[in-house]
Amino acid sequence: MPLVKKRELPLRVSDIMVKNVITAKENEKIRDIAIKMYENRVGSVVIIDDEGKPIGIVTERDMVYVLARALPPDTPAWMVMTENPVVINENALVIEAMDKMRELNIRHLPVVDQSGKVVGMVSFRDIVDFTATLLSILR
Repeated sequence: MPLVKKRELPLRVSDIMVKNVITAKENEKIRDIAIKMYENRVGSVVIIDDEGKPIGIVTERDMVYVLARALPPDTPAWMVMTENPVVINENALVIEAMDKMRELNIRHLPVVDQSGKVVGMVSFRDIVDFTATLLSILR
């Protein structure tokens, strides 16, 4: 029986993440966060503390909630953000990010360094782009 060597593709989250993460503070107005999302063409904003560590995330889904509940535009982010967002370390494998996003049904995954500071973002779109690139290579 021939020895078959399994090939690994050790791509890390840091290889596919977007480094320009849009952030805000917990007291920032939801209208200002919506403007940031629109101007930067992103689906989420990470809410950080004074050390740059994620304490929440505001996503497109949260904006739907804001509109559905007719909340005033000066509502602070902390009132609508998802607290303690799920994050992933920059050195984690891409497959780990994919599994985490699929299992938890999330579309935005803040990436943190060893100290817990936000250094990037992986979105569902990034995963799709990565997968499409891999599939085109395998053709």
